[in-house]
Amino acid sequence: MIFFVAVIGYLILLMSISIYKSFLVKNQEDFMVAGRSVSTPKLVGTLLCTWMGAGSLLAGAGLAARIGFSELWMAAGAWIAIIIVFFLAARVRRIAEFTVPDILELRYNKWARILGTIVIVIAYTTIVGYQFRAGGFVLELVAGIPMWQGVLLTAAFIIIFTAFAGMLSIVSVDIINGAVITVAILIAAPIVFFHIGGAEYLTTTLDPSYFTVFGNQNFLWAMGIFLPTFFLLLGESNMYQKFFSARNEKSAKNAVMWWVVGTIIIETALASLAIFAFSHFNTLEATSEFFLSADQSERIILHTARYGTEVGLPLLVGILLIMASVAIITSTGNSFLLTPSTNLTRDIYQRFINPHVDSSRIIVIQRMMVVLLGVLAYLLLTQFTTILAMALTAYTMVGAGLTPALLAAFLWKRVTVAGGVASIATGMGVTLAITIANAINTSLSGHVLLDEAYIILPAAFLSILVLIVVSLLTPHDPKTKWGRFYTQETSLSEALDKVKKADEHS
Repeated sequence: MIFFVAVIGYLILLMSISIYKSFLVKNQEDFMVAGRSVSTPKLVGTLLCTWMGAGSLLAGAGLAARIGFSELWMAAGAWIAIIIVFFLAARVRRIAEFTVPDILELRYNKWARILGTIVIVIAYTTIVGYQFRAGGFVLELVAGIPMWQGVLLTAAFIIIFTAFAGMLSIVSVDIINGAVITVAILIAAPIVFFHIGGAEYLTTTLDPSYFTVFGNQNFLWAMGIFLPTFFLLLGESNMYQKFFSARNEKSAKNAVMWWVVGTIIIETALASLAIFAFSHFNTLEATSEFFLSADQSERIILHTARYGTEVGLPLLVGILLIMASVAIITSTGNSFLLTPSTNLTRDIYQRFINPHVDSSRIIVIQRMMVVLLGVLAYLLLTQFTTILAMALTAYTMVGAGLTPALLAAFLWKRVTVAGGVASIATGMGVTLAITIANAINTSLSGHVLLDEAYIILPAAFLSILVLIVVSLLTPHDPKTKWGRFYTQETSLSEALDKVKKADEHS
């Protein structure tokens, strides 16, 4: 009962902050990018919380429990990508105002904006969906609420929270969420390690493959889980949107530096905690072999928090770990719901349907989009058996469909409009085709054609190949298309006005 009370109390705190912040929302800029006033500490907190979602808490931790420290290949994809992002953060803050599709239209054309929006909506609603499932796990564990009811309650909370105040709410509560996540995991991991008997116990109870670079797998498998997170983060729209929220270029760049440090520490500690707990719980008669299945192993951290006294965790630390789980789920759900709602509102409605919509009306439209996408996320949730499968599919959708064209805009002057648009269409198309084929084959034979961990390989390869080949086969774009990505000062609004006028004139 005490765990349930802690969860409800924490959710009430978060919702109270969101309701308060809703009164401070005056215009579109406040709702979408927090008035462009986010300081470095707040930016670090919200970037960390956004990335540390159910993909890490459940999918990553579950994979670590099953295979060992080689799971960190999945986390390392993000670490390397964040380091690369460090060199782009200031330029991103300088060039854009609201969304990644803004950048895509600025460098390519309106079709790039539309395709980019479709990619983000599909991928991000999938990610939101498994936050709903994770919330269902928590409520089932701490209160005995049936799984489907817990999913619906989680969905309702995340949708309402996001709709109230948008980015202003998210960056405000993520300072609290970030602190809870960091403290809980960094306290719990060493306590469990020493209580179970340390390294000697681990080496005698776990297979030696748990401590090797590739586990029982190989380099190809490692790339299959490394590349989705690597490509996802390089094209991660939440990240770009939060850069747009920063006070200035310096704040954005400093935040990335601390973000990578925090991500490496916390994700390593989370994987370690999962392995330590698994070594204990899976030797007990009541749970023997229980956590070896993909579905059950994804609950290892939640199980550890709830039954932490068995592995030496004081009750207070167990409660803190449950609260950290709630923080991880809600913060990621909020961010990944806000971004596609921003895309639909700004990149479709405001751009093509009602360009002269007033600021108050646009906030109402976005709140409606939040609800619509929340429902879609719930429907997508029913199409996957595990959170890991959902995570890898969503990561691949962004990584193959968006990242190559987005990075090329900043890093390759020779990329052309045709090359960028073709790349987005190819990456999205290949990912969708394989995912649909997998679903059909699974329903017919019970097997997938290509494991979700490997979809990134053909999808990203073909997306990059098409980007390069089509760009080289088509005429150079004029400097008016690419020059603004290499200058010190750029006004996105002015640039888009020029693009629109040029399109109208042609």
